[in-house]
Amino acid sequence: MTTYYVRGQRKDFPENPFFQEYLDPRRTAVVSIDMHEGHLADDPMTPAPSPRGRAIIDAVDAFHDEARALGIPIIHVRSSMRPSGVDEGIPSAWRAIVAERDNPPVNVAEHAIEGSRWARFSTRIEPGDELVTTKKRFSAFYPTDLDFLLRQMGVRTIVLNGVLSHCCVLNTAFDAQNLDYRVIALPDASAGLDEEMEKAAMDIISLHLGVVMDAAELTAAWAARSAVVA
Repeated sequence: MTTYYVRGQRKDFPENPFFQEYLDPRRTAVVSIDMHEGHLADDPMTPAPSPRGRAIIDAVDAFHDEARALGIPIIHVRSSMRPSGVDEGIPSAWRAIVAERDNPPVNVAEHAIEGSRWARFSTRIEPGDELVTTKKRFSAFYPTDLDFLLRQMGVRTIVLNGVLSHCCVLNTAFDAQNLDYRVIALPDASAGLDEEMEKAAMDIISLHLGVVMDAAELTAAWAARSAVVA
């Protein structure tokens, strides 16, 4: 029996047609958000460090491998800012806010600068994968061509993983819902600043935006449906 989470509580996946559409692999793509060195490098100069994000790199790669084996396309999205700074007409609120934290990052101005080492992906990219590397705000849809790409691919359900759960993943989930995509979020292949923030993000998604489920549950559901189609 497939299960999912509603505000952290595991439940049997509903049998009604509305929910079953979420599990159809034929019009689904994985959207992996900001799994790059600017968050994930194990370096004191990492501009926007996400230690919890480093811990999921292997899990994300393993999930992507299973998805690829089932014919599910993988789209890697990365933040990328021009070195001139023109992409931030006014200073980003998050850069100012993060500077006021206890033990703030020391290199925040370098985060996501295109061409820098911090823009390199930390997860594995395979030749058949797609890239979206013009993300300049929290949502993977703004101002990128992700929506155009998904529609060209015939995708209606997106599966979100990456960092940060409570920031870019959550913002992307809101925009995806507003654009009439079905949204699935993977708590075991996403990470935030801490467990509390991760749970809050997944709770919001489960209550308002889509389906929250573990990666293994999703790949098993895909495999079962792919076997029926075959």
